[in-house]
Amino acid sequence: MHRSRVYALLIDTPEAEADQAAAFWAAALGATARPVPGEEQFTSLHNALPGLVTSVQSVADAPRYHLDIETDDVDAETARLLALGATEVSRWLECRVLRAPGGHLLCVLPVHSPADLFAAEANTWP
Repeated sequence: MHRSRVYALLIDTPEAEADQAAAFWAAALGATARPVPGEEQFTSLHNALPGLVTSVQSVADAPRYHLDIETDDVDAETARLLALGATEVSRWLECRVLRAPGGHLLCVLPVHSPADLFAAEANTWP
């Protein structure tokens, strides 16, 4: 048995446009744009979507959106999503990058939110 929840919405933006995109999304969503220390590819959009971490991510690829799903068992959550029809695209550190049916990307990562929040909001899977 393991648990998981949607942790973040990432607005993937080509590197050259990331600063402009972060400023736009911060203004559009009434958020505060803040660089994430030690993770230069991310600009947090603080309070953009209550309950979700929302960030602009600088990527060397096309613009898109993707979800991060946090879990207390990355291997079990990855296996669950693969059984539902996702395919594995790559691995990065402890994270798994998957492609859902329909082509959308999602990442499965270890728990990042506070333990009490994760315990209150995560789904339990067999």
